[in-house]
Amino acid sequence: MAVDSSLSPLGPPACEKDAKALKFIEETTRNADLVQERVLAEILARNAETEYLKRYKLGGATDRETFKSKLPIISYEDLQPEIQRIANGDRSPILSAHPISEFLTSSGTSAGERKLMPTIQEELDRRQLLYSLLMPVMNLCVPGLDKGKGLYFLFVKSETKTPGGLLARPVLTSYYKSEHFKTRPYDPYNVYTSPNEAILCPDSFQSMYAQMLCGLLERNQVLRLGAVFASGLLRAIRFLQLNWQQLVNDIRTGTLNPKITEPNLKSCMDGILKPDSELADFVSKQCGDENWDGILTRIWPNTKYLDVIVTGAMAQYIPTLEYYSGGLPMACTMYASSECYFGLNLNPMCKPSEVSYTIMPNMAYFEFLPYDPNSASRGDSMATRLVDLVNVEVGREYELVITTYAGLYRYRVGDILRVTGFHNSAPQFHFVRRKNVLLSIDSDKTDEAELQLAVENASKLLRSFNASVVEYTSYADTTTIPGHYVIYWELLVKDSANLETESVDSVMSQCCLAMEESLNSVYRQGRVADNSIGPLEIRVVKSGTFEELMDYAISRGASINQYKVPRCVNFTPIMELLDSRVVSKHFSPSLPHWTPERRR
Repeated sequence: MAVDSSLSPLGPPACEKDAKALKFIEETTRNADLVQERVLAEILARNAETEYLKRYKLGGATDRETFKSKLPIISYEDLQPEIQRIANGDRSPILSAHPISEFLTSSGTSAGERKLMPTIQEELDRRQLLYSLLMPVMNLCVPGLDKGKGLYFLFVKSETKTPGGLLARPVLTSYYKSEHFKTRPYDPYNVYTSPNEAILCPDSFQSMYAQMLCGLLERNQVLRLGAVFASGLLRAIRFLQLNWQQLVNDIRTGTLNPKITEPNLKSCMDGILKPDSELADFVSKQCGDENWDGILTRIWPNTKYLDVIVTGAMAQYIPTLEYYSGGLPMACTMYASSECYFGLNLNPMCKPSEVSYTIMPNMAYFEFLPYDPNSASRGDSMATRLVDLVNVEVGREYELVITTYAGLYRYRVGDILRVTGFHNSAPQFHFVRRKNVLLSIDSDKTDEAELQLAVENASKLLRSFNASVVEYTSYADTTTIPGHYVIYWELLVKDSANLETESVDSVMSQCCLAMEESLNSVYRQGRVADNSIGPLEIRVVKSGTFEELMDYAISRGASINQYKVPRCVNFTPIMELLDSRVVSKHFSPSLPHWTPERRR
């Protein structure tokens, strides 16, 4: 059947299904303000009898003016009492008239624990809708994706139940375990090498092993390689470095690694695996070479692009991915969080530095708070400054504020976005950063207050040596796989005679572990369960190093009166200065404590 290319100004669609998706994008973005008005009215009308909206006396009003004049702008902490009641089993319509179906655990934290985001069953439909738009856009940029498969490393993570019996789990785990994913219809443009049994296996080693094995077995079919985050794809590469010999043995003999014990996965893989000595020899030759430059395109030669998020904190992984991939394009396709799915990249093959996401106005009601890092404004004073979706200004930075169908009202997400342009009347944003986040390796987010507390707790161990931490800074070292936190300490030692080399090393290692124990549960899960973060490192620098740091900053124009020690550094000359003054390095000797969170 001929496809009418006039349906999409974005370009000629690959098939009739794509044409419908592209037409939807055009119509929705062209009428962005009307769609936003409708979305807000729907949310307010259906939830008019909820406890939260009645508290602010909306009286059933669904217009923007009443909404903006009566509802406050809130953060997670403001909503925590209501969320705790729902978690404890209160099924009355507190936030949403529709029943809360589960909680989605955010990578952001509150008081060291993951935030619980309420969701409702129909949100799966909304998320599925956004997913359904990704490949039609990608097909405009990369032809022929229906002629092969995608090797994607996708995983489920641990889930818990709240005291009231609701599941609490990450948004992607919720999606992968849903019928939307498990019984998705066949789409030649969106076929994975990994069977569902491998993706859904709860054991991270077995899941990764099976997904890597399937990818090797179908290496000539692979047209795209991906993971959710850039860090996840690098972990897969590191996994291959550590396990290629066993994988080769499986391929050569046609027998599965005995470490794969999960019954569904084992049965599935036994049906796939057949002896292939030619493939085994090939993989052995490639992986046995000390030079892994371009290893991805050597093993998977038909790969056209990498599908990974490399914006925000993930941008630090771009050089390493370029090395392993031989410079393959990196596509960032969508912008989403536990709170809400926001939009997609209409030019997914652009350079990572040029990625902009088009907000889809049907997903939620969006408002934008002009971002001023020096402003201490809170509460009602912010309300007058909020800007609607279609009224943002190109070049300005904003903090994202959302109102969702699931019962978040004027909720501050914490993302800082810069407006780069518009597609029709829908704005396009560059993701700048998470507000207040200093350090991030994977899905972890450590802010300045958390880092300060961790340093304070760890430095208590120095008291017996009559020593203390004078100054500190940090950076996320992504040259190792997995990446790890590096903390620079300058010490004040009142009696150096107390410090014998062996005892110092032992205490400093314990300081590393004490810092890790003080960091939030997302960080500790990354260390213990996901193996996505390496041991924390403390580098002790010479006395006077931080004065030199200040002198350097002043030489570059900083005011001596306003200078503050940066708690995180990523400017190469500063890092070179710090590293040239290091007198000793110490690593966390063991894993910090972590267990799946029990919701009180």
